[in-house]
Amino acid sequence: MDARRRIPATDRILNDPQVADAVDRLGHEPVKTIVHDAQERARLGEIEPDAVLDATLAALPAAATGLRRVRNATGVLLHTNLGRAALSEAALEAVGAAAGTSDVELDLDSGRRGPRGRSTTSALTEAVPAAGAAHVVNNGAAALALVATALAAGREIVLARGEMVEIGDGFRIPELLTSTGARLHEVGTTNRVRLRDYEAAIGPDTGFVLKIHPSNFRVTGFTSSVPVPALAQLPVPVVADIGSGLLRPHPVLPDEPDAQTTLAGGADVVTASGDKLLGGPQAGLVLGSAELVRRLRGHPLARALRVDKLTLAALEATVRGPRTPTARSLERDSAELLRRAERLAAELRERDVPATARPSSATVGGGGAPGVELPSAAVALPEHFAKALRTGRVPVLGRLEHGECLLDLRAIDPTDDAVLLEAVAAVAG
Repeated sequence: MDARRRIPATDRILNDPQVADAVDRLGHEPVKTIVHDAQERARLGEIEPDAVLDATLAALPAAATGLRRVRNATGVLLHTNLGRAALSEAALEAVGAAAGTSDVELDLDSGRRGPRGRSTTSALTEAVPAAGAAHVVNNGAAALALVATALAAGREIVLARGEMVEIGDGFRIPELLTSTGARLHEVGTTNRVRLRDYEAAIGPDTGFVLKIHPSNFRVTGFTSSVPVPALAQLPVPVVADIGSGLLRPHPVLPDEPDAQTTLAGGADVVTASGDKLLGGPQAGLVLGSAELVRRLRGHPLARALRVDKLTLAALEATVRGPRTPTARSLERDSAELLRRAERLAAELRERDVPATARPSSATVGGGGAPGVELPSAAVALPEHFAKALRTGRVPVLGRLEHGECLLDLRAIDPTDDAVLLEAVAAVAG
């Protein structure tokens, strides 16, 4: 008898309780395609006919999305390729609450339309008392584009030549600004700028002075720049792009600008990202004087750049809620990190995996705190583990250093140590 006749029918596989449950989670057509793929493998003789069900179950994805959760053991806390900040449990719960119908633009008391995201913007102004108002758009670049369009389209933006920066993926701030219809008036030199340079550049066509924090590089040596309090003496608005999204000073990063200090120092508007050191979802924050923020909110472009209800919910929970995974990673004790690495390495050696523990060095990443190294600890494995872990059933991303695969623990929550252990053991076997 032809073995292919023993290949189970599609409906029989789809009616299996485990597969039926997957249909409810993933949808009928995607699961049916996986069943057909398993049947085709059986027809080609790659698997036995009675293995079609097992092959189907093994190929089912964990969720109805191509995105997979990755454990970040690179030592880069805010890894752009991994989506930067991991959301807190409070933010995830808030997203779930907002995912259905919600009062995102409804005043439940009156039954009429209400201000969009009012509780989120209130959370931001409560967290940053120096801000008279707040507005949220879809990312940091959008925040700067909205400010440039609303305040300087057809006019000039005055900024230091040394702050004409390029960030990730070839994205250049000057090109963003000129795309809004604004003209750039550069002052100073690459390494030095003085207050008198700004004073000489300001005229009737000046829309605002822009101060950009060089968030992903450092210039050292014979340098000078003009701080916000000095720029605030100028007779035009001062806009400061602080980049990484700190709302208040952080003791681990004393040189990183924050929104409260920058606004209290005289900036009229601050722009920042929500998914970096703030530890929330991708969003662009606009904080500043009530009059200017109202102008920005009322500009036609604001509608195109607005965020959805899920982002608003996650952002509010991030600002109001408990410490985020980013904050916890930033503040971890290096001695405890080394103890964790030693425990993991010892358990791996018991499973015949060649692992050692060693001190390591982590960075903030995501365009924040350039040059700042955070003492950390890592589990060191042979180099070939890197790809196996990256492509495993539970993806783990480490970093290669001196011919070894290092699993840095600073961005790994202790509750994930067991997951890390099993992921390494699985690819070692």
